[in-house]
Amino acid sequence: MPGSVFQEISAFAPDAAASPRHVAIIMDGNGRWAKARGLPRIEGHRRGVEALRRAVRTAIELKIAYLTVYSFSAENWTRPFEEVQSLMGLLHLFIRNDLAELKSNNVCIRVIGERQGLPADIVGLLDEAERTTQKNTGLTLVVAFNYGGRQEIAAAARCLAEKAARGELSPESIDVDTFGAALHAGEIPDPDLVIRTSGEKRISNFLLWQAAYAEFVFLDVLWPDFGKLDFIAALEEYAHRDRRYGGIDPKPAIKTAS
Repeated sequence: MPGSVFQEISAFAPDAAASPRHVAIIMDGNGRWAKARGLPRIEGHRRGVEALRRAVRTAIELKIAYLTVYSFSAENWTRPFEEVQSLMGLLHLFIRNDLAELKSNNVCIRVIGERQGLPADIVGLLDEAERTTQKNTGLTLVVAFNYGGRQEIAAAARCLAEKAARGELSPESIDVDTFGAALHAGEIPDPDLVIRTSGEKRISNFLLWQAAYAEFVFLDVLWPDFGKLDFIAALEEYAHRDRRYGGIDPKPAIKTAS
């Protein structure tokens, strides 16, 4: 369908060995994009949804396994009521317009974030998106909605504490792996690359635990203008990073005789 996630785009074949398995994106700059053009903020958000479609399309083409997008933070509720309502309307439209296409193209949708306290219609939409695509085995699109990294860590700690209080596990058994598994979608691998648009250089309470060893790429482009070439530019920068995970270059200091 016109304007859908799956319009044809030209082929691009990155080096599989240097490509990230999991890319996360902080989609920033919708409001500034609109302000610079004398448009209402909601128009920036509408164009941001189009940019999201392009990002999903590119991730599918480049065979990225996981794409996580920061769609609505726990702090975004403090925005003006009209803007929040407009954002909820865009969520409805995105799921209604694109869910069938996502399903038919083997995309699995996961939603992370707190659902308790959300309007029932929004919870229903999120549940429907996950349920409809749960058997798909292609790109996993992780949507961070009503999400906050600190809140996620606190919830995981509370969950483990409750299990310990019930005698279901001992405090001594809680380690990095146990804690990580208690996070939202704990079975999903940590992001290799985090991209933030708009020129801002901060993490904004996004994947605080999971991004411990991620590479960060900050782009000046505002999110509504983010396209395939911007995505590829971030991947190319990632490919030149030396990821040591706190260690050292594994190459031996002395070459032994063969």
